[in-house]
Amino acid sequence: MRIVVLVKPVPDPASAGERLGPDGRLDRAAIPAIVNGNDEYVLEAALKLIEAAGEGEITLLAMAPANAPETLRKALAMGAHRAVLVTEPALGGSCLVSTATVLAAALRQLEFDMVFAGIDASDGVGGIVPAAIAAHLGLPFLSYAARIEPDMANRTVRVRRISPTGYDLLEAPMPVVIAGTQALGEPRYPSLKGIMAARGKEIVTHSLADLGIDPASVGGGVATTVVLDTQSPPPRAPTEIVRGSPDEGAARVVEFLAERRII
Repeated sequence: MRIVVLVKPVPDPASAGERLGPDGRLDRAAIPAIVNGNDEYVLEAALKLIEAAGEGEITLLAMAPANAPETLRKALAMGAHRAVLVTEPALGGSCLVSTATVLAAALRQLEFDMVFAGIDASDGVGGIVPAAIAAHLGLPFLSYAARIEPDMANRTVRVRRISPTGYDLLEAPMPVVIAGTQALGEPRYPSLKGIMAARGKEIVTHSLADLGIDPASVGGGVATTVVLDTQSPPPRAPTEIVRGSPDEGAARVVEFLAERRII
């Protein structure tokens, strides 16, 4: 069983140090990076499948700045076997279209049965990269997975996809791209043994030339989306404390809501 897990280093929301550069892009050098939360959930699902099968390999794939190996080591410490990093300054400011193009090119150089991806990333929340990659590669795409059940003998995989009324049961032939949700289960914490082992695990670095991609065809210069303006949220209004009996409090809440009703 060969699984590739897409991993994106994203700004640590706990750092509270987010700031935009003069070009409207996030200044990533000013913020420590962590593994995207939803990617940790699909990595956990991959680890459990490998453990249940008793064999297999998990490869991490990331498109990120050159300092990404520091972040990838955590995912390797969880139990992934190796990592592939696509990095080049020309990729700065890439939109979702460029990201999907580059990752699909990297996947063409790898052997896999399944590609797992988090349903979205916390810094962009676009949620279309996994589907776009599947379209590039001509592979089946199974989304919003809450359970993943591969059948290696028949080279198929079955997924429980979350729906508004419960879940859908989908099945597709391998290879396949799957976007998973947090319903897959809480990711594990890296053990001390895993952390020590991660230091020696392989991280292969690819440039755009290695993937046969023209640097002028990706990156901020050809991005399909741009930041036009940014505004701070309005200041929070003063807190109003309602005192009195329950009836008086309920009447004031109704009055408060009526004052702010939009017709």
